[in-house]
Amino acid sequence: MSLDSAPAAQEPGIPTVHASPPGLVALFLAFARMSLAGFGGVLVFARQAIVERHRWMTADQFNETFALCHFLPGPNIVNLSMVFGSRLRGIAGGVAAFTGLLLPPTLIMTVLAIVYARFGDVEVLRRVLAGISCAAVGLLIAVVFRMMTPLLKRLDAVALILMLGVFLAIGVLRLPLQAVLLVAIPLSVGAIFLMRRKVAA
Repeated sequence: MSLDSAPAAQEPGIPTVHASPPGLVALFLAFARMSLAGFGGVLVFARQAIVERHRWMTADQFNETFALCHFLPGPNIVNLSMVFGSRLRGIAGGVAAFTGLLLPPTLIMTVLAIVYARFGDVEVLRRVLAGISCAAVGLLIAVVFRMMTPLLKRLDAVALILMLGVFLAIGVLRLPLQAVLLVAIPLSVGAIFLMRRKVAA
């Protein structure tokens, strides 16, 4: 899907994607801001910045890109920065987004690791970290629901059934992730291919 194509389903109140991609400096600064704001995980802030603030992708395009990154080895958000940056500005764009994502928190965490090694046993600090964990879970749940919105709006039964099946297999039945993906990916690709052929016919 092209970045400047019209979205299949866009969230209400969010304009369509911009036609002109950002420059390397803009990519670096955008991902640096995401990483510095990303308490509890950067995904929440990455989606907000890419889809809602800068409008570099539609909600559907973000979901598709994140889905690809989710099935690649390595941290999802790091994969997203490389894939997203490369998609807009080639290899240099991927490096700019990747560097912006990792450089600021790496410097900060190095300092915090030194502080934690010295004061990590303090009870007040443990309570603060417990509170931050609760907020992180809430942020993650919120972004999951936002990413589900395009599917729910279209009432895409096949996508919802596949999503529910993967959730039950991994979250409830505790099946191995790799085995579930080996089944879910071909099923998903095949289902979408058949649906699009039926629509085109």
